This record gives sequence, C-alpha cells and structure tokens, in this order.
Amino acid sequence: MKLLVTGACGYKGTVLVPKLLERGDEVIALDIMWFGNFLAPHPRLTVIEGDVRDLDRIDLTGVDAIIHFASVANDPCGDLDPKLTWEVSALATMQLADKAVRAGVGRFIYASSGSVYGIKDEDRVTEDLTLRPVSEYNKAKMVAERVLLSYGEDMVVQIIRPATVCGVSPRMRLDVAVNLLTMQALQRGEITVLGGNQTRPNIHLDDITDLYMFLLDRPDVRGIYNAGFENLSILNIAELVATHVKASITVKESNDPRSYRVSSDKLLATGFKPKKTVEDAIREIVAAHAAGTLKDEERFYNLKWMQRGLKK
Repeated sequence: MKLLVTGACGYKGTVLVPKLLERGDEVIALDIMWFGNFLAPHPRLTVIEGDVRDLDRIDLTGVDAIIHFASVANDPCGDLDPKLTWEVSALATMQLADKAVRAGVGRFIYASSGSVYGIKDEDRVTEDLTLRPVSEYNKAKMVAERVLLSYGEDMVVQIIRPATVCGVSPRMRLDVAVNLLTMQALQRGEITVLGGNQTRPNIHLDDITDLYMFLLDRPDVRGIYNAGFENLSILNIAELVATHVKASITVKESNDPRSYRVSSDKLLATGFKPKKTVEDAIREIVAAHAAGTLKDEERFYNLKWMQRGLKK
C-alpha cells in the first residue's frame, strides 16, 4: 500500500513507520519536525518537512490510506496557543479529509484521544458515552472525530481513542505517565506523584502501532474504538515502577482532575489482541537507560521544548 502518515516523526510515528516499511508498504512521512526527525532513510520512505495546514504541499496521488497523527499533542501544549491547536488538530484534519475524498483515498485512520471523555464516574467507559472534554486539545480532537465521521460514506473512517501510551521510541516522550515516573526514579531515586488517585488507561507503544497496521488489513472495522488495556491509578504506576527501580514515592496535590477507566471490549471483539503491558514498558525504559541509549533530554518533554520557541 501507499500510505501518508502525518506526524510521522513523532513518538508513535517513529515506531510505526519502520514497521510499515518492513511489511512492504510505501510511506510518505509528513511532519513539521518541531522535535526533529528520528526516521532512518529507506528506499520506500519519502520524508517531507511540512505543516499539515499547508495542503498544497500534500500530494495524495496514488495514496491508498492516510494515518493521521499530526496534532498539537497533550493538554498543556494545546493550551499554549489555542488558535494553533484548533488550526492543526481540527481545521487541518477537516481539510485533509476533504482533499482525501476528492483524491480517491479509500481509508482514513485517525488518532484521537481517550481523554475526550473527560471526567467519568462509570466503571467502564465505552465508546457510546457522552464526551465532556476539558481542554482545548480534547475539544479539538472531539470536533475532528465528528468531522471525519461525516465522510464515512465516501471512505473508510477508522478512529482510535488511545489510552496513555508508554514505552521506548527513538523520538521519546518523557511527559507521559509511565515514562515520566520511570525516568524520575532512574534520575533522582524519587518519584513525585501529583494526586495519585486519578485512574488512567494505558497502552504499550508496540500495541498501539500494531493496532494501526491491524486496521490497514481490516477495512470492515469502521467507526470509533477505545484502545487501552490497563486502567491504573497514577499511584499504582509509581508503585509498579518502584518494584523495578529503587526509589521513594512522594505524593503532592494535583489540579488535574481527569480520571476514567476505559473499556476496549469493542476493539477486542474485532480480533485485535495486545501483546505487551505497562510493566514491559517500565522494563524497556530501565534497560534503555542502563544501555545509554535513552537519556533524560529536554526535547523529550513536549511543553518544555515548545516553550523554547520551536512552535511555528
């Protein structure tokens, strides 16, 4: 297949693209490269440094499917510049979908977010529950979902609401829960937990990237699917990290009230099966740090890096 992957140089894209190339796909990787390019050259890979808002630079000739990652990722980054967030995460998604239909692209796979649910008291948050997003990032994702669903009669639309992703990537992120707490333990011997009782769903990086490949082979799997297989409190995650890295745990107050437990039963019913766990991610981070291939770098924290003025 010929694929366009937007945001391809990011945390998930840098792991997914090599998997797509390994299975024989041709990949056009589009990324603004705020955080650099960690993709290795390959004869079937075309890397374009570009803004997803600049549709004139996006050639969809012969493209079979789009995997759309590009967005201003996470709540604090989204709040830095709400206008930018809406332009990239919502407006550009609508324009790209419209261009895809006009170009005859048959498939559009969208990376939404499990955080679109906001604060939920239900024991099992399923795809049919009302969305109550609490940030610009979440709200823009929700709007993008609705726009894409309106194109469902013109192309196959597959929307994934991922849980918090964890694990090692060449374009690492150390501002997501499991990765952040593990690096704190490794660097300081102390884990700082904000709140602690908030429950969040988690998914391993290898599983979420395998899911996107699974969808490419399953055009019958349409609509919206949760993707999260371990609902753990932040304190639970810290305690799990402390079983692998000697570290104390300090609990402080938090102003982040988001708490929800997702159900991925709908996704599991399609035949997709996760292979890795949060504990696997912790072990892999510890091993990469010990080997010297993973360091605590500022560019692996989205907010810190964007605040340095790389925002475009």
